[in-house]
Amino acid sequence: MDSLVRVHCPTYSTLRISSVVFVGNEVTKERILRAELDIREGDTLAATALVGRLEANRRRLLNLQLFHSVLVQAVCRDGEITVLFSLQERWYTFPIPIFSLADRNIRSWLDRPDRWRRVDYGVHVVRNNFRGRNEQLRGNLQLGFNQKYEVFFENPGTRQRPGLALGASLARSRAVDYRTIQDQLITYRSESGFAFHRTYFVAGLRWRNTVQRRTALDVAWRREQISDSIQIGNPGYFSGDLERRYIDVALTRIINRRNNFSYPLTGRFAQVTLSRRMFLHSASPSYTTLYARYARYIPLPHKLYYSAGLEGQTRLTNRRLAYADSRALGYAALVRGYDRYVVDGQHYLLLQQGLSYPILPARQLQLEATNNPKFSTLPLAIYLNTFADMGYVAAPASLADANNRLPNQFLLAAGVGLHLVTYYDRVFAVEYALNALGQTGLYIRTAFPI
Repeated sequence: MDSLVRVHCPTYSTLRISSVVFVGNEVTKERILRAELDIREGDTLAATALVGRLEANRRRLLNLQLFHSVLVQAVCRDGEITVLFSLQERWYTFPIPIFSLADRNIRSWLDRPDRWRRVDYGVHVVRNNFRGRNEQLRGNLQLGFNQKYEVFFENPGTRQRPGLALGASLARSRAVDYRTIQDQLITYRSESGFAFHRTYFVAGLRWRNTVQRRTALDVAWRREQISDSIQIGNPGYFSGDLERRYIDVALTRIINRRNNFSYPLTGRFAQVTLSRRMFLHSASPSYTTLYARYARYIPLPHKLYYSAGLEGQTRLTNRRLAYADSRALGYAALVRGYDRYVVDGQHYLLLQQGLSYPILPARQLQLEATNNPKFSTLPLAIYLNTFADMGYVAAPASLADANNRLPNQFLLAAGVGLHLVTYYDRVFAVEYALNALGQTGLYIRTAFPI
């Protein structure tokens, strides 16, 4: 466990910080670390507040998600203290192979004589802490049945100066989810040629006071094109068009006061995003989207932790949206227990609640299989979790499809899960859920759901 060495200076009611020192940051620039702190050389602190203040700053550095551990200690002498942060840096470069089948399952893939043409393969590369400045560089090279070429760069900025985000993507897909029937996606797979083309470029600015308070402004130009077969199968996919071009402008503000960003137990989180999609020479209507999310994490007696999250989205337009712009629940936002379904509409509201109990409290396990300090310590925690979710998607009568029953209905589900937290803020959850349709299911997730 990360810990704080408490300072004992019994004859002083106030203490002056003489120096702040960092050790272990072989890659990370010191100015990036100092930008996160709210203490500086020359500051005077009340002795009674010192422990809490140093712990708060330790968590700020830990929540940069650049380090396995952050320890802080202070040495007192004649009313002055030296603050020392000891850092254990992570491994920052992750090449991840891409290999997936274009068919629904292995059996249907094996039955095809051209099976090896129906494979996606390539590599996804992420470089965190690029140049030691907490920047991220990401790239995708995917070949085969569905193709994708992408590169993204993001500098999150500091308190003193804004950061920059840049990205470009070219994607071509033979498989496209083009319609929703009985609240499930229907997929079209092209035997020759590509059914969907997408190109986009994005640029943005980043402002942040600390890792806990961030603002982002992004502007993106996008071009999308579908095949005649998609148009015939769903004329409303692009509101009658085969191709459309548009500009997205989005402003996002995030306040993240959670104790841990990967698996929070205390604190709060708030996000508001206001965006505008403006179509260029297209039948699809331009519209404004307002998205908001708020979550609280509250410790309870008997080692219980309660979490609740409320999020919602509204799209503002007086015209019928294209099918591709009508996604609501079942995509990024989900009522657990309805994983097999999607619910399309203009607006949605989602409430998620959970109660966690630590079966195995967070600890550091030493591994003897390697001497590399980036991998020799295994962080591990296991929580038993119960949850209850509720969602609602509002779809105007003019947009509702008689084939789908979940729009304009309350979606209710509850269940129990086992959550494991380990290396590099990875969360693995196995959850069993019962929904209001009377259906049950076992689901695997790779992030804390609230």
